[in-house]
Amino acid sequence: MGKKILIVDDNPNMSSLLQEMLEVFDFESVRASDGNEALNELEKGDFSMVITDMRMPNMTGLELLEKVKGRYPKMPVVLISGYCLNDLEGNPDNIRADGFLGKPLMMSDIEKLLNTLL
Repeated sequence: MGKKILIVDDNPNMSSLLQEMLEVFDFESVRASDGNEALNELEKGDFSMVITDMRMPNMTGLELLEKVKGRYPKMPVVLISGYCLNDLEGNPDNIRADGFLGKPLMMSDIEKLLNTLL
């Protein structure tokens, strides 16, 4: 197996699909259902990247992005959204995400992202 990626999504179908897509490219992944669980996993494991949904209960993807970058500044964080990025709350200029994936997820987009960031 290759590098390990943390998938954060409150929708188990979405995270399962992404996990299967990553396996195609020989990436191991761990799933977390929210930001708090994701932060706990990051402390336990050796991850190469975080891929998180934007809209989740308890902690949004943007809030998780800020926390991850605060603790692990060099770790790539990719945001997943089914919405136009212009519609995001807050100022998109402040977003320090390393990449974005739109829904529906496409294998070609994921492959390009993996090749660029890892």
